[in-house]
Amino acid sequence: MEQFITFASNNGMLSAVWVALVVMIIVTTIKIQMSPVKQISSQDLTFLMNREEGVALDIRTEKDFKASHILDAISLSNDKITKNGFASLEKHKDNPIIVVCSAGISAVKVANDLYKTGFARVSILKGGMGAWTGEGLPVTKK
Repeated sequence: MEQFITFASNNGMLSAVWVALVVMIIVTTIKIQMSPVKQISSQDLTFLMNREEGVALDIRTEKDFKASHILDAISLSNDKITKNGFASLEKHKDNPIIVVCSAGISAVKVANDLYKTGFARVSILKGGMGAWTGEGLPVTKK
């Protein structure tokens, strides 16, 4: 413990950066846990779609969507969202909506916007289409 204190006092900037990183990780973890938009697994997505009439909302480009997508997924690229908002999803407002992107990162903003617009049951596919195809789950090109 004494060596740790000596190191911290001799390397103030490095210690401050380390403390800041730890605090940022803790804050981010708490924000994720407190967020109404949750990340779900591929298995949970399948369950929601099969049992609760869930909707997979694929926000990737049209080209990527046409190449392969989850069966019965709805394509709504970021360009369409910018132009028309979520008007095409109004009939699914009471259903669970699972936002799917390529890697599960860009879906966060769209999912939060959906929640703010009044969609109560919004989730994100953890790992996106990469996780879906990585698990060997079926895709379609129709």
